[in-house]
Amino acid sequence: MAQYRPDLGTEVPRGSAASAAVRERLSGRRIHTGELVFQGVLVLSLVIALGVLIALLLNVTRQAVPVFQQRGTDFLTKPNSSLPFNAGVRQGLIGSLLLIGFVIVFSVPVGIGAAIYMEEYAPDTRFTRLLNTNVRNLAGVPSIVYGLLGLVVFAQALRAITGGTSVIAAGLTLAVLVLPIVIITSSEALRAVPPSIREAGFGVGATKWEVIRSHVLPSAAPGIFTGTVLTIARALGETAPLLLVGAVLGFFSPGSGSFLTQLRGAYTALPTLIFSWANQPNEDFRDLTAAAIVVLLAILLTLQAFAIMLRNRYERRW
Repeated sequence: MAQYRPDLGTEVPRGSAASAAVRERLSGRRIHTGELVFQGVLVLSLVIALGVLIALLLNVTRQAVPVFQQRGTDFLTKPNSSLPFNAGVRQGLIGSLLLIGFVIVFSVPVGIGAAIYMEEYAPDTRFTRLLNTNVRNLAGVPSIVYGLLGLVVFAQALRAITGGTSVIAAGLTLAVLVLPIVIITSSEALRAVPPSIREAGFGVGATKWEVIRSHVLPSAAPGIFTGTVLTIARALGETAPLLLVGAVLGFFSPGSGSFLTQLRGAYTALPTLIFSWANQPNEDFRDLTAAAIVVLLAILLTLQAFAIMLRNRYERRW
């Protein structure tokens, strides 16, 4: 049974949750105490998290500023060393860029392609639903498990191809690690495209692939790019898988061989340098650790700013 409300201009069903909420708001009753307490707990949690984050950033920046003032760009261009006044992050930067290159080449196209198939082509069957569930479960697997996978498969079973504990093995491990996340973010972006866009393409006689290529993908591009870049940023900060796949913690020389030879050789990365320096007994390495963290944060913030620019650009276009 419904009750007509002249102030609302419509009928509100009696006894429903919606009618109870409307009557409570119109009668001017106060908000429940439990709701206020819950909101207060949420705000307090946010303030505490932001406070801890700001305190950590200020502490790291305070330690890193003297290094950049004394060393300047020398800190970025010198290789690692056992002497703190000679140690730099050049090898870590090069190694991280190579690893991210593997992630972009292998993980991004495969992940986006898998998302397109699962959202646009795959029938809604029990197998497809099971596949979706497994992909989402894999996204929550700890990174150390992927490190063990990379050690067994890429560093040992495929040693003849990857060269053992090498850049190739580490890059493939990171690519497998972030692949489920790329699939999930791309699938969500494709699912958010309104059905009317697809129907409009079919209405003018376009094929399914033409609709996906010319209508669906451009509309989903902001979400795909944002998710992909943030995923790459996560891969850039991973440490545990690299340690298991043989990242060098001390000084090493990459040699003067060909590019392929260097890819099959020893490597290091910014996160492993930070881990190594943080464990050094020499107190001078503490400031170097903070400076390396600032460099890594700068790269991560740059990637996130790039993702925002891509998203805004495609949102304006579409």
